[in-house]
Amino acid sequence: MKKLVSFLAIALAATSMSLFADGHGHGEKLKLKIAVDVPYEPFEFKAPDGSLTGFEIDLGNAVCAEIMAECEWVIQSWDGIIPGLLARKYDLIFSSMSITEERAKKVLFSDGYYITPSAWFGKADMNVDVTSKDALKGKKIGVQRGTIQDTYVTENFGSVADVKRYTTADDLVLDLTGGRTDLVFLDFPVGESTVIKKVEGYAAIGEQIQLGEAAGAAFRQRDTELAEKFNKALKKLKENGTYDAIMKKYFAYSIKV
Repeated sequence: MKKLVSFLAIALAATSMSLFADGHGHGEKLKLKIAVDVPYEPFEFKAPDGSLTGFEIDLGNAVCAEIMAECEWVIQSWDGIIPGLLARKYDLIFSSMSITEERAKKVLFSDGYYITPSAWFGKADMNVDVTSKDALKGKKIGVQRGTIQDTYVTENFGSVADVKRYTTADDLVLDLTGGRTDLVFLDFPVGESTVIKKVEGYAAIGEQIQLGEAAGAAFRQRDTELAEKFNKALKKLKENGTYDAIMKKYFAYSIKV
């Protein structure tokens, strides 16, 4: 009997270790790695002391607390963020990824947790019709590589404009303010934070444009249980006021889905 009990104890211990080792166990020791593209202010960026902060960092930490998970943020450039997920470098992406049909062929999305428009940014005195191919002919337009903004500009103006693609939003803004591009097209809150509020003489140009669906967390397609945990936690945070408190910390308007 003692041998049987000992065998069962060892088997249970091994099972528990296996569950916790892959980051998907059912317990308070759940450990997750979350990929984020930094900087992408105000959603994710580094504070002066080097710590990660931003709307999605705060919201992601709140989700982790809700599901009793120990979470580690992993900084990953945008153009390699889905390949990194599929290669199991981390467990999910929580980094302003718009839900699209094409991406959904590769990853499993959570429910949408925010939605914002995209916008053009350039010199405030620029008089240009950003809806016209003729007006944008020969213009140097900056976009972040692999984003829905990249797709929009490429499909609509790639044949007439010089589309310059950047790894990070910061590099994109640096070339705009340095005069190396005429316009940039990106998420409105990002342009508001990194262009309008920080660089004198620049503004949003033309009307804002709503592209695609809301942003969602992205998981490997097999990780349905983990995605459901996130969905339940996000729903609870919206219901108990935590989501709104975090949103108001970074935005003067609603981005709630």
